[in-house]
Amino acid sequence: MSKKNNDWKKRDGIVFSTADSFDYQVGSDESQETLPSSQQKLKVLLDKKSRAGKQVTLIEGFVGTEEDLKELGKLLKNKCGVGGSTKDGEILIQGDHRDKVVQVLIQAGYGAKKVGG
Repeated sequence: MSKKNNDWKKRDGIVFSTADSFDYQVGSDESQETLPSSQQKLKVLLDKKSRAGKQVTLIEGFVGTEEDLKELGKLLKNKCGVGGSTKDGEILIQGDHRDKVVQVLIQAGYGAKKVGG
């Protein structure tokens, strides 16, 4: 009997089958490969919706793994000297730091542009 690749950590949100012949297939919606920075097209915008009136700089359009997203978020937070968070392919930086963020992203080789006001 061959041992199946049954890594339970990759099965978040999966309904299980009790059939002996069922073989779990990892779907293509797994975290995708991170694009090289030169191929990334990031949008930098100011957002204050549902944030208790506080402004945040929102960076969206990142294509890649959650780990690489966190790494980029950490770089931007350090360069701006403020807090923030990363989740769902977006980076939030506290305050209005659009110009600084675009400058840092372009220096790091990313395609970035300021969207809106």
